[in-house]
Amino acid sequence: MGRTPADARFLVAFGDAVRAERERRKLSQEELGFEAELDRTYVSGIERGVRNPTVVTIRRIAEALGVAPSRLLRAAEAD
Repeated sequence: MGRTPADARFLVAFGDAVRAERERRKLSQEELGFEAELDRTYVSGIERGVRNPTVVTIRRIAEALGVAPSRLLRAAEAD
């Protein structure tokens, strides 16, 4: 089953939420990747909405940003 337009919109909105939190904390993609144990290019893909992170990856990103995973997901739902 392929990605639907709604899926694509959600991934972009989730990426926007990650980027906003990262910028709010004045972290580079590389710094976030280091803290979350992810490659910088993977963080970039998430922020651009081209990667579909797992639940574990969402948790790791949220922990690195100092927020609850639900905060990132709620921000994506609001878009």
